[in-house]
Formats: sequence, C-alpha cells, structure tokens
Amino acid sequence: MATTALTGFSMMSLLSLGFLTWDLSPNQVENEPEHTFVDSSPVVQPPHIIFIMTDDQGFNDIGYHSSDIRTPALDKLAADGVKLENYYIQPICTPSRSQLITGRYQIHTGLQHSIIRPRQPNCLPFDQVTLPQRLQELGYSTHMVGKWHLGFYKKECLPTRRGFDTYFGSLTGSVNYYTYNSCDGPGRCGFDLHEGESVAWDQRGKYSTHLYTQRVRKILATHDPQSQPLFIYLSFQAVHTPLQSPREYIYPYRGLENVARRKYAAMVSAVDEAVHNITYALRKYGYYQNSVIIFSTDNGGQPLSGGSNWPLRGRKGTYWEGGVRGLGFVHSPLLRKKRRVSKALVHITDWYPTLVGLAGGNESLTEGVDGYNVWEAISDGKESPRLEILHNIDPLYNHASSGSLQKGYGIWNTAVQASIRAGDWKLLTGDPGYGDWIPPLMLPGFPGSWWNLERHTVQKSVWLFNISGDPNERFDLSEQRPDVVKELLARLVFYNRTAVPVRYPSEDLRADPHLNGGAWVPWVGDEEEDSWDTVYQKKNKDWTKKLKLSQSRSFFRRLNTRIMSNRI
Repeated sequence: MATTALTGFSMMSLLSLGFLTWDLSPNQVENEPEHTFVDSSPVVQPPHIIFIMTDDQGFNDIGYHSSDIRTPALDKLAADGVKLENYYIQPICTPSRSQLITGRYQIHTGLQHSIIRPRQPNCLPFDQVTLPQRLQELGYSTHMVGKWHLGFYKKECLPTRRGFDTYFGSLTGSVNYYTYNSCDGPGRCGFDLHEGESVAWDQRGKYSTHLYTQRVRKILATHDPQSQPLFIYLSFQAVHTPLQSPREYIYPYRGLENVARRKYAAMVSAVDEAVHNITYALRKYGYYQNSVIIFSTDNGGQPLSGGSNWPLRGRKGTYWEGGVRGLGFVHSPLLRKKRRVSKALVHITDWYPTLVGLAGGNESLTEGVDGYNVWEAISDGKESPRLEILHNIDPLYNHASSGSLQKGYGIWNTAVQASIRAGDWKLLTGDPGYGDWIPPLMLPGFPGSWWNLERHTVQKSVWLFNISGDPNERFDLSEQRPDVVKELLARLVFYNRTAVPVRYPSEDLRADPHLNGGAWVPWVGDEEEDSWDTVYQKKNKDWTKKLKLSQSRSFFRRLNTRIMSNRI
C-alpha cells in the first residue's frame, strides 16, 4: 500500500512557496556548508519526514483561524497542503507525546493521569516499540530536537535509547527560553538542556526557538538526502509558558493591549519564522521534492497565558473541544489532492501507522496500535478509516460529586472523568474541566478579576453533543438522546476492560538537581527494579500524611489541580 501511494506524484516547483525574501539570520546555522544536494534522480526511496509539534498553541492561534496573530509561513504551507480541520490531540503535554510515539491510547500505556513530573520515577513504558524505532528498522536516520517530556529517571528512558540517533533539547515540561532553568516546586530547580545523553551547559543564553531551528538546519545541511531517508521530530517548547521572546517579535504586536496576548503572539511569530527557515533548508539541500511536513499542536491553548481556542469551548487541560481539537496540516509534493480542507477524522495516534506505512513498512509493524493509517484520507481525500476516538478514561482524577453508577444507567459510573467520540457524537462524563467559551484576550487587565465573572460548568456528570453539527458544544443533548448516551457509556466500558493500571508514582527525592550537579538528569540505575505501588489516592483524606516526602508536596498538588481542574 505504501509503495502504491508514493508513485506517480507530480512535483511542486521549488519556488512555489513564494516567501523566499525573509532574512534567515535569526536561525542561520553556524558554519553551514555551502554545498547543495540536487534532486535530479527519480523518487526511489521513502520520503523524508519532518514532524513539527508546538506546545500549547490554541485553535485560534494561527493566521488562517485568527485575526490578531500573523503566521504567513504556516498559512502558506497549510494553504498549499491539506488542512486537518477534524484533528484531535490530548488536553495536556505528556499524553499527546506518548500517543504520537507509541500509536496507543493512554489507557494502554498506563499514562492516563496527568503528566510525567520531573521527579517522578516514570517514563514511556519499555515494552512499547516507538515510532522512531520502527523507522530505524526501515532504514531511516532519526533525530529529535526539542521538548521530550516522556520521562528520564533512567538512561533507558532517554530519547537516544528510544529510537533516536541524535537528541538535542529539554527533558522536562517547561524551561526558561534563555537560561534553560526548570523548576518542579519551590527550590527544586535545575538546568535542562541536553546534547544526546550529556548536559549542554555551553548553549545557555540562546533563545530556544532559534537554537532548535539552527540544529534542524544543521542536520539537513550535513545529511545526504539521496543516501538515506530522514525523520526529524522537532518538538518546540514554544508557545508554552514562560512568555518570552526576543523584542523584535513583540514590536509588530504593539497594538494588542493585553500584555499576555502580545507576548504570546510574538512567540507564535518566532515559530512561524522558524518553520519558514526549515522549509527553506529542505529546498536548499534537496529534500523538499520527496518530503512530508506535518504540523501539529500538542494540546489546546491556555487563555490564562495568552492562548485562544475561540470559538471552541474549554481550554488546555480539559476534554472540551478547546482542549482536544488541534491545529494540524500536512504539506508535501507527494499529496495527490492539495490545497484543500480535510474533514476526515484524524487522531494523534494515527501518525504512527501512517508514517510507518509511508516509510514502506507493512501492517505487521503496527499490530496492536490504536491508530489508523490515514494517508489515503489525507492525500487522496478518501474516507477516514477512523470512526471513533477514546479521548481518555482517568480513574484517578477528582471524581464528580454529582456522578454515580445510577446516573450512568447502571452501565458506567459517571463520576469518573472520561470522554469518547463515535461518529458525530461526543460523550463526556465526570469533571471535564473548565467549560466556558473564552474570546481572544483583548482587555488589558484580563484575566485578573475578570476571570471570576466567567461561567463555570453546570454541576452535572454527563454531556452529549452532536459534534459535527455543534462543534462549539453549545447544545447538550444527553437528556434528549438517552439511547446514544447508553451506547457510548457501553463503549467506555469496553475500552476500560482493556486498560492497564495507571503509572503515577510519588516523586523521588534523589531526582533533586542539587544532588545531580545542578541539572535534571537520570538518577536511577538501569539495574534498579521499578516500583509503582504508590499513587495519589485522592479519595483518601489522609493520603498527604502517608505520602508526604517534602514541604513541596502541597505545591505539587496545587499545581496539578491548576492544570487539570476548573478551580482556577
């Protein structure tokens, strides 16, 4: 199937993108080779794959959706490719990344709850064969640049042990864009920038969006595109907090009165320029004609930090559309039907089998994954093979006080946080998170005291929406269509039977950077046995006494609540 899909494509002119006049100096590679590889031979090898992920970029935070943020490079790539307007991700960082890398739902990797914290002895399960490992088997040179956030307590967890030939980036979830300092509670701070399995102390002071772009351009400049297919996973930390960008990106948005939105827009513009320069390098060094560029966010935007998911409901950390419907597009000369908007249902787990298929792998390499090969839906405009998405089932998240097995018709306990989409229908149970519709931040003082004036989720535990006809989740049909509710509750039961236990261990004091040379690095020996017998028992009021390891525990718990709940 993959071979058939890649033959007979018409090639796009190298000049067709039409924005070659920008100054490349902010992201220029030091001592970049002068030579240029020429695409003179027919396409005889699998395509070069460039997967670009941004962090916390909201649905309304791109030029073709927004009126106040300008992204000419991203807009042009999307317009000449295929915009994915029915594309789903996860509401927070670690789950989206784990599903991309494994092709599996969180319930099948034990990462159903929250994110992997820097001090948790936890990471992507070792029994999972990752996407880059599969691509290595198929002859690819694999490289990762940017944010990992899939655990690092053992060296076995590191990107270079999970399928990447090279790695350059940060291991934790949030770092300073210049100093690369990362904190996990009061006084628990350390340096987090790594070259392979070593700490990259000498790179501090350089803005991460520029630094990561320079590294990608260097990889492209030093690799021969005719000798071996290339897979690059570029995982920007932008536009996650802290809100930091060089001054020259802020100036064009001086008319935005809201300071958070102004800084956030500047960071998006820096990413836009970075993607332009990477695309320019793909053309310069002879990759472009046989390349597939995929752009994706990792979760919804956070309005408290300048992001916007308007007109969708909710935000990052919630299972409303604003938390799980992502920005995404595919740009490639190999697309059969370009310059269109796709309504095909696509989920982040689908990239695993799709890219393995593009790389020439057969279906046996993706047995057991939850994703589908959606290349024909994207490239040819065919129907998506995906009909259903399990957004998640999180048994540890705060149970909704209004939920019960009785309210779930004796089928499902609606106190449990869960969400599923099947066809046109979407069901949510438990506490989905803050559920308001939040316009772009225009007022100078927002959110401030204005936040408390916003409407909060009605105290109930079951919602049903026809998401195709009501993408903004305005009309709850759970009472009008109990038949559909029962069917979807039964699907939750079906999936829950296949779930593995949640992996969410207590943090380990040995992870403190002060005990490890001032940096976040692996702290457990590979020979040491794992133990995940302790998790946060939120139902037990005495759990803090039993599990308290340090004074920062209360900070840790409050931080988790701020990210995931509606009590902000």
